[in-house]
Amino acid sequence: MKYSPLLILILFFTTSCYENTRDCKDFQEGTFIWEQESGGRLLKTEFTRTKDFQIERFESKVDTSRIEWVNDCEWRVIPIDPKTNAESRAYLFKILTTSKNSYTFEFKQSGRDQIYKGSATKK
Repeated sequence: MKYSPLLILILFFTTSCYENTRDCKDFQEGTFIWEQESGGRLLKTEFTRTKDFQIERFESKVDTSRIEWVNDCEWRVIPIDPKTNAESRAYLFKILTTSKNSYTFEFKQSGRDQIYKGSATKK
């Protein structure tokens, strides 16, 4: 099968020019909202992150965790006062893309293979 040189050039330029935007430093600190649907309900978590700590508010619970930055776009969330062994596991987060006031991310719990995705909006 022959391909037109023009078609090859068009494909090259349209795919090579696409780049995900990742201005991660804009999202290292601040207050954010993360919404997710579970069991037909919209769940909303608000969290405030500084360079060293993250405070999460979900329904009537407040959790505080320590933050360890791996690089500008990846960090670990380590619970400060876990009540159970399951709660003591750290989570690794990675920003995938950013926009003006939000970012998409993936995360997984330490020792687990399953990766979850979400998006957060800066307040």
